[in-house]
Amino acid sequence: MVRDDLVELAIEYFKKVDAGDPSYLDLFSENVDFFFPKFGQAAGKDALVEFGNRIGSSLTSIWHDIDGFKITTAGNTVIVEGQEGGVMSDGTSWPDNNISMGRFCSVFEFTEKLIIRMYVYVDPDFPSRDLERITVLSGEINT
Repeated sequence: MVRDDLVELAIEYFKKVDAGDPSYLDLFSENVDFFFPKFGQAAGKDALVEFGNRIGSSLTSIWHDIDGFKITTAGNTVIVEGQEGGVMSDGTSWPDNNISMGRFCSVFEFTEKLIIRMYVYVDPDFPSRDLERITVLSGEINT
């Protein structure tokens, strides 16, 4: 596959997720290697379904600023940096663009037309509720 085709597949993933379209699973190999902070590393489409169920239980919606993506490619790897946001199941919107900026980086590796590896690097504290670390890192208290 050529670079542009791989980039389009990665973008298709985000569009399907934002639309709540479960056919995003068709973009992955059966034994995909997956990582998401606080979920951990897992293998297979079943792990993606389990992750989707878990994160879906805490969100009512999610969006990705696809037009603002910074995309880097190297061989069969597509790296997507961007911003995301949404609404938590309790109605809290994120990011707050103060502490929570909704920044993420997803690394996709492909074989043919399928994603064989997806590692997501993001702070899963979407609505900025981890007050202990926020207080320390924002400089509000001295450690």
